[in-house]
Amino acid sequence: MRLLISFAALFLSVVLLQLSSGGVGPLDALSGLELGFSTSQIGLLGSAHFLGFFIGCWWAPRMMGNVGHSRSFAAFTATGAIGLLGHMLVIDAYAWTLMRVMSGFCIAGCYTVIEAWLQDRVTNDTRGRMMGAYRVVDMSGSLLAQLMIGILAPASYVSYNILAILCCAALLPLTLTSSPQPETPEAPRLRPWLAVQRSPLAAAGVVVSALSGASFRMVGPIYGQEVGLTAGQIGWFLASFVLGGALAQFPVGALADRFDRRWVLIWLSVAAILSSGLTVLSQGYGVEGVMCAAFIFGLTTFPIYSVAASHAHDFAENSERVELSAALMFFYALGAIAAPYLASRLIGSFGAGAMFSMIAVGHVALVIFGIARMRARPASTDKTPYRYAPRTTFLIGRLMGRSRDKHN
Repeated sequence: MRLLISFAALFLSVVLLQLSSGGVGPLDALSGLELGFSTSQIGLLGSAHFLGFFIGCWWAPRMMGNVGHSRSFAAFTATGAIGLLGHMLVIDAYAWTLMRVMSGFCIAGCYTVIEAWLQDRVTNDTRGRMMGAYRVVDMSGSLLAQLMIGILAPASYVSYNILAILCCAALLPLTLTSSPQPETPEAPRLRPWLAVQRSPLAAAGVVVSALSGASFRMVGPIYGQEVGLTAGQIGWFLASFVLGGALAQFPVGALADRFDRRWVLIWLSVAAILSSGLTVLSQGYGVEGVMCAAFIFGLTTFPIYSVAASHAHDFAENSERVELSAALMFFYALGAIAAPYLASRLIGSFGAGAMFSMIAVGHVALVIFGIARMRARPASTDKTPYRYAPRTTFLIGRLMGRSRDKHN
């Protein structure tokens, strides 16, 4: 309890940011449909979010070094709030694309500041408990954000104003804290090729993970409306995916620590292929069938990033872990930028189920590549502990600290 209280201000900011940034994705999709945007334009909004996210991850450590943590956090939240408030002032898909870049930039920058602050205050004795609490808070905020779509009217100034208020409210816990500002952490060098050098399969795995997750979360509302879900039901549809992914971490982590992680990754992809087909078929079984299919889809696809990251860290030195985490995030961001737009184009051309066909093809390719990699080299004999790896910022590897050290 003391640990939660000591980090309460930072965790409250995380929840408020998740409610704001997590709510804008499905709201934009439903608003775009109501305003007559094409499916490809709606997909472009999701891709724009991840483009802004990537820019924010790269720029935030440098901004903190120049103006400090509190001022950086204020600048990022202001950027996000402006992007949210601008939606109903300019009704244009390409103007909204720029606004979504601003929202993605905001969430990445704010998370970078929060994780830098957490890193400064955590000790080796409290790191494990703090990371556990951080994951629960982050996932809880994400779940609540999906459910908000049931109370936010599409294409409404009031809805975007509520999200902007939540974004601004995230300023209060952190800027009013009496704790001194921490030292600015050194930004990790971004060496994407490091991930490929340590594990080509892991690099491919995080791209396919982005293909699944970014498509579902950003374009899933289009699919939900196509199969007849109401706005409130679409919120539960997206939340079911997140809940399934959260619950999968425990059994998948146990399997990944016990067996060859490449086999775990391959069988997860096989399950993801089946769950993609199940999701398409579930629309004939009513709302309950669609919700169960979304839960299973999250169960089979959400853990792939963490399994791939753990496999990559099996072949890395302790001194490389921060840069390797950043490199894996780089590949995830590339996949997440491309996936929503590609999924929306396929839906526009071939119907709602085409998104899951695209995801299934990605997992088929990962299965084939995984089997080929198993022939190329043996499994690591010295495993790092499995860790659920949040896909937040390039600094997450530094925050996780010694949790992956082989001899910890």
